[in-house]
Amino acid sequence: MAGTATTAGLEQLKALINKGAEEGYGIGALLGMAAEALEPGRVVFSLAPRTDFSNPLGTVHGGVLSALLDSAMGCAVHTSLPEGAGYTTLELKVNFVRAVPLEGGRLTCEGTTVHVGRKVATAEGRIVNADGKLVAHGTTTCMIFPPATGQ
Repeated sequence: MAGTATTAGLEQLKALINKGAEEGYGIGALLGMAAEALEPGRVVFSLAPRTDFSNPLGTVHGGVLSALLDSAMGCAVHTSLPEGAGYTTLELKVNFVRAVPLEGGRLTCEGTTVHVGRKVATAEGRIVNADGKLVAHGTTTCMIFPPATGQ
């Protein structure tokens, strides 16, 4: 994975992704996501469509694309957090721009932070198909939970 810069949130995310992969739990394991890049403010995940991702029309269900975007954008926020801080998605906006065939090859999603403040963070994401064509894009707003102070 690219980059030498690190943050507490990035190190925590790496540990969580590794644990999930080893123990087979979490949305990444369920969908077969792979972490292609993890760096402060930027995450790239990929997945290969499967027949069980199908909607009634025989293409990849929008919920799978939404989950991929939510994961990449939220994790981009996570990589920017200080030790002990957390986050949750407040809003997710997704735009689907083309149908994704089940046999269309690997999808790649890049999530990047736009703003990380003390209480709110925003991020954007893009999913491209194996040919590099945009299939969906989105934005998120996340609430940041400060590290616990023990009080």
